[in-house]
Amino acid sequence: MSTTLPGVYQADSFDFSGYSMPAEWHPHDATWLVWPVNIETWPEHMEEARQVYVQMIEALTPHERVYLLIGTCENAEEIRGRLAASKANMANLKICNIPVNDSWVRDAGPIFVKTTQPGKAPLLAHDFIFNMWGDKYRPYDQDDLIPEHAAALLQVPCVKHSMVLEGGSIDVNGNGTLLTTRQCLLNPNRNPALTQKQIEDNLKKYLGVQQVLWLEEGIDGDDTDGHVDDISRFVNSRTIVTAVEANKNDANYGPLRLNLEKLTTFRDLDGRPFDVIELPMPERMLHGPFGRSPASYANFYIANNTVLVPIYSAPNDQEALDILKKCFPDRNVIGIECTALVNGLGSIHCVTQQQPRL
Repeated sequence: MSTTLPGVYQADSFDFSGYSMPAEWHPHDATWLVWPVNIETWPEHMEEARQVYVQMIEALTPHERVYLLIGTCENAEEIRGRLAASKANMANLKICNIPVNDSWVRDAGPIFVKTTQPGKAPLLAHDFIFNMWGDKYRPYDQDDLIPEHAAALLQVPCVKHSMVLEGGSIDVNGNGTLLTTRQCLLNPNRNPALTQKQIEDNLKKYLGVQQVLWLEEGIDGDDTDGHVDDISRFVNSRTIVTAVEANKNDANYGPLRLNLEKLTTFRDLDGRPFDVIELPMPERMLHGPFGRSPASYANFYIANNTVLVPIYSAPNDQEALDILKKCFPDRNVIGIECTALVNGLGSIHCVTQQQPRL
């Protein structure tokens, strides 16, 4: 019986049998974050974005470890002191000096899968290529190395891929189904040499899913080309919440309505329709330095005992929170004001990555 040892492996020589990606609500060992360091991302709102991180860490550390990547050590003591003065549980916070370009660890960081098969490493870190959503911004060379650094820190195997894939472009239900969008995964700025079937086969092989369900387009202002974590999310194995826009004159109305219609046609592996819950969009009132911000309540993060929900001082904030509280009756649903964060073109789910518990 061979044993999988920590180290760096190439995907074409690795045995993925038995590995699968747990749903986000499955227990975590940790959440990974990258402290905001790129002033070009938040040219007007850096301090407010950092305050969002403080609130996230306060909410997460009572229930799970947080690995906080800070890029360089020169600001480590200032960051540590700031968090120590907050309500964070410092015993569950590990500050890591790992080089970074930006804060989008959902997309640049490792995608973890696990197995219970004997003779195999129980946890595996996938290192897919990160090309900053089709080479939109530079540099991103250090971000593309985050999975390898994380795997070395955890002493788990790291598998390197020749395929571009971002964590925000996929959502899994932990029971064989993966949700994504055509706008993103079939975009020629990602994997132009791969067909839809080849991409599906790779997702099934690497993430342990059995079917891939395709939505169409994401929301206006989303520079990631339609990430699914801004529009439709599993909240349990058979229920999907999906963003809808009530204003027929809004650019999001048609695409979100089409996605809603498609969701009603999808079936789980047992042939049953999914329960679909509509989640309102915030009003179009959010304009940051890059134009319309991709603000969505669907960009929530499911952690141990907690769900962190982005809110935007918008009229629909409370309705969205009430809907999600019903979806997660056994978790504390916490709204965090994220107008400043989303002005950098991403919100809570975009800046978090879960590490499943073994």
